[in-house]
Amino acid sequence: MSMSTLARTRFPSAVLVAVGLAAGFGVAQGTGIRALGGAVFAAAGLAAGVLWVRRRGPGPAVALAALYVGSFVLAHVLAIGVGLPAWLAVSLVTLTAAGVTFGVADASRARNAAR
Repeated sequence: MSMSTLARTRFPSAVLVAVGLAAGFGVAQGTGIRALGGAVFAAAGLAAGVLWVRRRGPGPAVALAALYVGSFVLAHVLAIGVGLPAWLAVSLVTLTAAGVTFGVADASRARNAAR
């Protein structure tokens, strides 16, 4: 499916946020190759960014991108600085970022599609 087709569908960008954060961490942990996890994180973030720009414009897209990258940083702070287990830290930031993303970028599309 192309990005232009994906942008016109009701596919929630929040799914891309969740995949980027959680699967990126999982790939990095599972393979031991942090760069591979970073590639998953970056690819999902870029795909979500394209949807945000096409659906909401550049302003909300920049804010959501900052939330996405900030969530990545916060997961590290919670795990390394605060001492939470890594999966717990990633889970907390993933749920929060995906929820906010759904509310900002996806919920109105879901409501409009239901009509």
